[in-house]
Amino acid sequence: MNIFVGSLPFRVGEEELGQLFSQYGEVSSARIIKDRATGRSKGYGFVEMPDDSAAQRAIDELDGSDMGGRKIAVNKAQERESRPRSGNGDHRGGYGDRSRDNY
Repeated sequence: MNIFVGSLPFRVGEEELGQLFSQYGEVSSARIIKDRATGRSKGYGFVEMPDDSAAQRAIDELDGSDMGGRKIAVNKAQERESRPRSGNGDHRGGYGDRSRDNY
């Protein structure tokens, strides 16, 4: 099961996150999401646990618990919605289909 962990202290690393969850069972991976520009933690991450019952136990016991002075949020990760990745597929910004002659 893939688990979302939010409100993490910015100093927490992947190893520490994995160790926290390993108390409940095997951890396949622990990943902290980082800002591309700065390389700093964004304050959330994901933990993968192969045993769903161990993962659920970890969620139940760790959600709302204190980690480094912060109350962390722990729940089952939601599947990402597929988003267009090419060009300006989301049509935000720019001039779109309008001609510049319309000014």
